[in-house]
Amino acid sequence: MYLLIKKYEPKKLSDIIGQTKALAALQGFVVNFSKQKKKAVLIYGPSGTGKTSSVHALANSLALEIIEVNASELRNKEQVNDKVGAALKQKSLFSKGKIILFDEIDGLNTSDRGGLTELLTLIEDSHYPIFLTITNPWDFKYNKLRQKAFLIPFDAVSSEEIFKLLKKICDNEKIKYDEDALLTLARKSGGDVRGAIIDLEILSQSAKKIDKENVDMLSDREKDVSIQNALKLIFKTKQLNLAIKIFEYADEKQDEQFLWIDENLPLEYKKIKDLARAYEALSMADVFRRRIMRSQYWRLMVYINAYLTAGIALAKDEKYKDMNVYKPTGRLLKIWWANQKAGKKKDVAEKLAKHTHTSKKEAIKNILYFRTLFKKDNKFAEAVAKELDLNEEEVEWLKK
Repeated sequence: MYLLIKKYEPKKLSDIIGQTKALAALQGFVVNFSKQKKKAVLIYGPSGTGKTSSVHALANSLALEIIEVNASELRNKEQVNDKVGAALKQKSLFSKGKIILFDEIDGLNTSDRGGLTELLTLIEDSHYPIFLTITNPWDFKYNKLRQKAFLIPFDAVSSEEIFKLLKKICDNEKIKYDEDALLTLARKSGGDVRGAIIDLEILSQSAKKIDKENVDMLSDREKDVSIQNALKLIFKTKQLNLAIKIFEYADEKQDEQFLWIDENLPLEYKKIKDLARAYEALSMADVFRRRIMRSQYWRLMVYINAYLTAGIALAKDEKYKDMNVYKPTGRLLKIWWANQKAGKKKDVAEKLAKHTHTSKKEAIKNILYFRTLFKKDNKFAEAVAKELDLNEEEVEWLKK
């Protein structure tokens, strides 16, 4: 447990840093809830930017009861309904109202078990505001969810804002620091406020003063959404405790992690014995993945992570000095990336098809002509955006 994270957890909206526009949108959604067609908000952005904390702070500021569910705990339609269905139908006993928070919606099972479908139904019938947090909402499987929710982005927080917060904490906790070192620590966080506070606490416990030398020691622990950086840390370290936590800082889902490791292992591990041990660890991770799919015993997930990180890292006898540029795998990951980029296009085409009484396929064919008109005629653009109920992201995509 990191004590500083708990102690400086935001209690009110003014405690959230770097998200002024997003916070105003969240508050506006709740205040004007009864006048709006959409009953949910999809909050998206990098880890540690305040998505979940903002919802809790909003509930505190408006004296609302909050019901929070981590979506990764919901595996099917029945669990979704049991956890949230009843809460959406009952009045709040101890406050002016309530809000529902589905945290980390990326973890919701989106297979044929009906979890996502049931969630969409609950949103449609809800009498209370629903908040959903997600890292990347553009996956094609979230198409219908995006249509039913307002999208509010949370951007990575600037290093200047994080520096001010770290300085405030140091002053309050009587932690000695060098300002340049503290600014470097803020920059290393990559916009992740939570990660910066955790790093500060680790340094404060192991050193008498936060200085440049101590901050440089954290170079192997950078929180970066880049899978390339995660691979670099796994392939170059032999420290068990460091390796096993690495994928906490990478946004790629576990399936993509398998593909990236498989593609780049031969590029990194040159010795036959090292490569053999590494592929044995990778194959064991895959064995546990298959066991989970058969038995739905999700506690085995910890073994998959251990083999993918520590198993791969400790497979080598010694670190390789060569620096490599890691590349994505072939066709499967390319298809996945293409779907990510085409997400907005598919959303707009689906709405256009519905209002023009054509197929989605036909709408996609005509989307270029439609975008040309949209960019050249502002009145046409405003009328179409209103008629199709386009969100800000979709309007921006059409104007580009």
